[in-house]
Amino acid sequence: MTFLAARRPGAGPPARVTLLGVPYDTTASFRRGSRFGPDAIRHASDSIETYSPTLDRDLEDASFVDAGNLNVEGLHPTAMVRAILRQMPPGVPFLLGGEHTVTLGAVRGITPRFPDVTVLQWDAHTDLRDAYDGQHTAHATVMRRLLDGALPLVQFGVRAGTREEFALARERCLHSSRSLTPPPGLLDMLRTRSLYLTVDIDVLDPAVAPGTGNPEPDGAAYADLLGALRGLAGCRIVGMDLVEVAPALDPSGRTAIIAASLVREMLLLFGA
Repeated sequence: MTFLAARRPGAGPPARVTLLGVPYDTTASFRRGSRFGPDAIRHASDSIETYSPTLDRDLEDASFVDAGNLNVEGLHPTAMVRAILRQMPPGVPFLLGGEHTVTLGAVRGITPRFPDVTVLQWDAHTDLRDAYDGQHTAHATVMRRLLDGALPLVQFGVRAGTREEFALARERCLHSSRSLTPPPGLLDMLRTRSLYLTVDIDVLDPAVAPGTGNPEPDGAAYADLLGALRGLAGCRIVGMDLVEVAPALDPSGRTAIIAASLVREMLLLFGA
């Protein structure tokens, strides 16, 4: 049994973190398959120990449950976003994608509870297009929709996008760079806010995590990403997601294993 499947909701006190799979990739623009990501991450977790020697913590001590997958098959992107919004779990939601559009539903779902929320995005792409393939709600527009909703946005690891997207990021984001960590002054400010963390697996180099729909060269190393997340220990994390794992595009299976390891580390950092 995977360490995720072992934590189904049941009797007892409410869990701090609820994992929720969103198997959706309708707006994928290059290679689909991220709808299989949530189950692949769960399956890969069978190979991951519950103890993290890096953090010296064990999932046995973390407060989380896995609520399974939402039924979003065949929905229009805007309907999928509404489905997430309607079914947001209590506590800290941790969504497993699925394409990056799922972030829009999660952030809109928690904003009424945390009006001061700031979104921290680790991603190879800016995702700041106004429309893509005629869709205003899509994986390539998700961060633009958040900015349009006046939500503060911080971008890390970004190395791909249009000229217009990079100009918009400089103008409207609190911070946008290839760096994985905020500068000290920004970090001090983030410690005073509620934070939503969204990690697109393609922030990692394709040599590390090839199983994703839009891989970009010259990406981050796993240890550097984990170090960046550890730098937020003690911050007020109110929601998280890990998206764009497409297992069929990686016959080795290492992308799903890396994703499962990231899930463990994020649960231990922010769910204990």
